[in-house]
This record gives sequence, C-alpha cells and structure tokens, in this order.
Amino acid sequence: MRFLLSTVVVFVLFSSVVSSENKPQSREKLLNERMEYYVQYSAMHFIPWYYLAAVDQFERNIQLVRDDLPSREGPIAIQFDKKVWAGKANPYKEGKSPSMISFFGGQGKDGNDNGYADRNDIEDVLFTMADYLSEYGQAEEDFKVALMDYYKREESVNQIMTIAKIYKHFDTLDLYNYTFPLSLNHNFSYRSTWGDSRGWGGRRMHEGTDLFASSGVPVLATTNGIVEVAGWNDFGGWRIGIRDVHNTYHYYAHLSGFSEEIKEGDIVKTGTVIGYVGSSGYGKEGTSGKFPPHLHYGMYRDNGRTEWAFDPYPSLRIWEKQTRNQN
Repeated sequence: MRFLLSTVVVFVLFSSVVSSENKPQSREKLLNERMEYYVQYSAMHFIPWYYLAAVDQFERNIQLVRDDLPSREGPIAIQFDKKVWAGKANPYKEGKSPSMISFFGGQGKDGNDNGYADRNDIEDVLFTMADYLSEYGQAEEDFKVALMDYYKREESVNQIMTIAKIYKHFDTLDLYNYTFPLSLNHNFSYRSTWGDSRGWGGRRMHEGTDLFASSGVPVLATTNGIVEVAGWNDFGGWRIGIRDVHNTYHYYAHLSGFSEEIKEGDIVKTGTVIGYVGSSGYGKEGTSGKFPPHLHYGMYRDNGRTEWAFDPYPSLRIWEKQTRNQN
C-alpha cells in the first residue's frame, strides 16, 4: 500500500511538471497570467507579490495530493471554505451579497466591483486573500502571524514562507527545472532500493534511492530551493536537506563533506554543487567507512497535514534522461 501511494504521488507530481516542460510556450503564458494577477491584487493592498503567490502555490501543491480538496481549475488555486467565505451563521452559504457576507462576519469580498462576492470568481478570491493578509501588516513577521491564524499549522506556515523566499530570490514563477544529482561525467550506478530493510538503529525500511559513485564525486542540487538543514545525522552522516516551492523536501545523505559556500538558510539554484559523495554516518559525528561510498537521495512531501517519504527512483530516471538530452 505504501509503495502504491508513493507511486501515485510521483505520477501526480511529475505528470503536471513534465507535461509543462514539453509545452514551454503554454507554461510561460500560464505563469505570466498568474504573475499579472499576483502583482495586481498584491499592489492593491501594499503587500509583496510573492506573499500572495506563495499562498496560491501552497494551495495548488496540497490539492494535487489530497482527495478531500477539489483541484481548482484555472490559473489560481486559492479557494475558501463556504463557511469562512460567507460567515458561519450565514444561512445563505452560497450567497454573493457583500453586505450580507459582511453582516455575518464572512471574509468574502467583491474584488472586481461587479456587485458580487463570489468565491468561485478568482478576482474576488485573490482580492479577499490579499485583503486578509494585509490586515496583519506588511512585515515578514506579520505575514507569518496571518498564515498561522489561517492554517493553524506551523509546518504549513514554514512551507509557505519557504515558497515566498524562493520566489523573492529568483523573481520568477518559472522554477520547474530539475537535474540529476550526480555529474554525468562520472561513473555511477543505482537501482530502486525503496522499501528495502535496514537494521542499523533499529529495524526500518529504506526511504530513498542509493546512488553508488566514487568518494568525492560532486553532488548537485536537483531543484531550486532553500537549504533547510546542513550538518551531521547519526543515520545519514553529513547530510543536506533542501525544500522547494512544490512542498517537497530533498534529502542528500552520507556525504564526505559540503561545498564551502553552502550553509543553512541559503537559496540554491538547480545544478549547484552542494557536497560530495562519501560514506559518512551510522554513528557519532565523524563516523565513516562502514559502507561503500554512495549518495542516499530521499524525497518527502507535505500535504498540509503531514509529511511522508515517497520513492524518488522514478524522478531520478526522468531527470537523468532529461539531463543527458540537454548535454
């Protein structure tokens, strides 16, 4: 069942990403449309565009992997619960009267001056979300407080903050480029090792793919993201964790060391050298040589409720093929 779930997640994630890669003009048009909306409605409320964009992307991410949330059609993914939009005590939950919604304490607003506050109208939705965020202030800490009040979950707040910081840094929504984690100029081998048993530290399953290569082979960031952790782990040795805009955490373990420029909090670009293949781990800090040199690569997905591991092997195969075709 767990294998099936991980396979479904990979299919959902990459069916959209890979198809968009094959249609760059369509993707560019869609992302330009989104950006126009973000800039327009964030400017109305004097908040940075990437705050609104981060909330929208987070909503899009969780809709892809949860069956209790409908995937909203169109360029904008944000959607409000009808009770939140209209007000809990409002007997007309599908009503669109701004005055009635306001009377019952609903959040819904008329964002395009057509006389209706329609939660199915993306302009009304964006205006309402931007209005909600701006009520807390324009500073980063204000944004975090607004998100916590809305989502009631610290991990969701942290994920949205990560997305906002990445968008701000790159100043673009087009962050769909990936690469294979090892340089293709070196010899390496890998196969699907997802679910294999592991004994060190207690009986457990292997949550990742092992890529065998010589010690010192450069390890590359597979995606654009923020370095969330960089340091020692008794299981993973010298390891780095990078989180991207798609609610995915990328885990690189058993490194021989890190790139000198890499530290926690850094924003890295796809293809950046972040460390080097090694055999560290399975013991106290500095332990090495208990197994052949290799990179353990793992992927974890957050769905707005919990985070779980899924099989990275299908993604690695796709990225290896794409990377070879680009060279």
